[in-house]
Amino acid sequence: PLPARRMQGAGTALHELLVSAQRRGCLTAGVYESAKLMNVDPDNVAFCVLAADQEDEGDIALQIHFTLIQAFCCENDIDIVRVNDVAKLAAIVGPSEDSGEPRDVHCILITNPNEEGWKDPALEKLNLFCEESRNVNDWVPTITLPE
Repeated sequence: PLPARRMQGAGTALHELLVSAQRRGCLTAGVYESAKLMNVDPDNVAFCVLAADQEDEGDIALQIHFTLIQAFCCENDIDIVRVNDVAKLAAIVGPSEDSGEPRDVHCILITNPNEEGWKDPALEKLNLFCEESRNVNDWVPTITLPE
């Protein structure tokens, strides 16, 4: 596994990425919404976050979705991480702008903004983190979000 310092850096970068993606309208939350988007426009997906708590471990349907999403991301060279704190993720992403309902944050996709040549430093950090993780055969590394 990678050193704890790298893990913390990745957690902070993920927090920054979620906030900036949300601001730019490049964030898709929800297992179904994400699956639909991957089906229609896989080339536009830049990053994927899967989130599960202890109680989700027994949700077979969710685990199947995760397996399919992971396979899809691997096939399409989309970096993917896991987060083990759904509540913390939901607090960052917040409720749906349209309905004010809490969003399904079990799967979050970050898409590329339409701006040419836009590079998110947080995304670059996370891509590097994922690459380093793959080098130690950790294909879907778990990131802990900062407190």
